[in-house]
Amino acid sequence: MTGMAIKTPRTTKPSAAKAVKPLRALRKTKKHRVRNAICALIAAICSIAALLGTATHILPEEMQAWPYMPIVVSLVPWFTLLAVIALVCAVISKRGTSIVLAVLAIGLQVLWQYPFFFGQSAKLPRAAIAAVSGASVNTDDGYARLMTCNVYKGRADAREIVDLVRSEHVEVLALQETTDAFVNDLNKAGIASYLPYSQVASSDGVYGNGLWSASPLSDPSDDDVDSSASFMPGATISFNAGSTPVRFVSVHTTSPTDGYWQQWKRSLDELARLRFDTSHRYVFMGDFNATYDHTPFRNILGTRFSDAARQAAEGLKFSWPANIDYVPTFAGIDHIVLDSGMTAGQVRTVRIDGSDHKALLAIVRFD
Repeated sequence: MTGMAIKTPRTTKPSAAKAVKPLRALRKTKKHRVRNAICALIAAICSIAALLGTATHILPEEMQAWPYMPIVVSLVPWFTLLAVIALVCAVISKRGTSIVLAVLAIGLQVLWQYPFFFGQSAKLPRAAIAAVSGASVNTDDGYARLMTCNVYKGRADAREIVDLVRSEHVEVLALQETTDAFVNDLNKAGIASYLPYSQVASSDGVYGNGLWSASPLSDPSDDDVDSSASFMPGATISFNAGSTPVRFVSVHTTSPTDGYWQQWKRSLDELARLRFDTSHRYVFMGDFNATYDHTPFRNILGTRFSDAARQAAEGLKFSWPANIDYVPTFAGIDHIVLDSGMTAGQVRTVRIDGSDHKALLAIVRFD
């Protein structure tokens, strides 16, 4: 048979695009696995750290006085950020255990921090705010704006403090870490024009604590606490004829630094003894070197006293450190502590040049 051609079948080569697709899918799968592994590791580390850090809030006071533990406890609110990071990474990597740990940490944080934002305590009446916002200070109305500030070994700007006292109509001022030179600067700046009565005491002859008031100070004392930390001067002030006089104390406990962990706890325990002194209605103002998350501080409060910031429910009030660039103020160690029956509001912090603490202010109703 002639004229007939035999056709051979053509072999087709796979296109380049089809060959690349499985390779891309493989690379994508590897990337997902790496991402999930990294997220799983982050979730595990952060969820455990967040839960352990959060749980330091409930440690017994003896354990909170272990070396460096007071510093860890002061960071309790910030472990919320770790818990949120852990939760996000755990969801991405589908790690159930980490999800549970992160949610538990967040739940505990909400339980303990909720009262600082949505408390059920009585609120200040409008009359209280109006009373401290007038053209002049009225020392007989049962209301007062209080202020406390650690002046950092006398380095704070005295003029700035006096200006704040004037503009905010402060009636009682508590200062810590004063020096003779700083008190002289206060006097030169005109503190006596607004708060003419004062009581300042020093345990070492260098750094002291003091009270200044727009009303006369009765029964002044160099040390109301008999503290091993510093002299904590006190004095009694009457705000009106119908209310019980109030005993104010300028507080400065031992700082929890290396070698002073037990001394820090002891100084707070010494202050806590005043819970049982029913001969006075107290207000403690100052640098407690402890946050609400520290068990020794809550022991001071007991069932009698309340922290003004927590009672006012206007958010957490961080006051230290206030003088380090690029480091946020992260610890609320300055407090105004009120006896039962007193009501606080408009609690806020104000930066003072030269000090490592922010000033803490509050309006308080005494009757």
